[in-house]
Amino acid sequence: MSADNELIERSHRHPASFAELYDRHATAVHRYAAQRLGEHSADDIMSETFLVAFEKRESYDASIVDARPWLLGIATRLMRKHVRLEARAWKGMVAGLAAQVAPDVIERAGSRLDAARLTKRLASAFRSLSAVDRDTLLLYAWADLDYAAIAAALEVPVGTVRSRLNRARRLMRDAAAVASASTDREIDHGRTDSAAQQA
Repeated sequence: MSADNELIERSHRHPASFAELYDRHATAVHRYAAQRLGEHSADDIMSETFLVAFEKRESYDASIVDARPWLLGIATRLMRKHVRLEARAWKGMVAGLAAQVAPDVIERAGSRLDAARLTKRLASAFRSLSAVDRDTLLLYAWADLDYAAIAAALEVPVGTVRSRLNRARRLMRDAAAVASASTDREIDHGRTDSAAQQA
């Protein structure tokens, strides 16, 4: 089986060979777009991604074997054009988003934490991320790219990816901590009220 860079190189002479790149990566691009924008928009983003990739294949860096970061970078830039659509999609994905972006926070909180409040807090924090921080976090969490692949997808240095992910994680942790502290205060307040009623 040919590597991605070989397929792209071959497609300069035989355009039909680009179809193998589509077969190899269409599912990953579609899944990433569907998680961000919903199934209906994912079809359009996936199709447009491969159209743009085909048109720009001459500029592909042939030294890079795996084309998936390049394709997901194109998809991410295309999705920025759908900001209003994505904002609407976030409203309907609050619970699923929190579970996928920060499942460890929810698990650690256990029964003490009001999961609905945490979900709302995390979704709000997620929406407040800058577009570039959100893109970076989602390429890491949903597209399963490592730092170097995210850097390639977004055409930024690896250090920029690290700082964006650190900033996004800190914001999400802070939101989870605020929700946890609020729940603890309510539990303590409930105990105080109960003790006062018993006295």
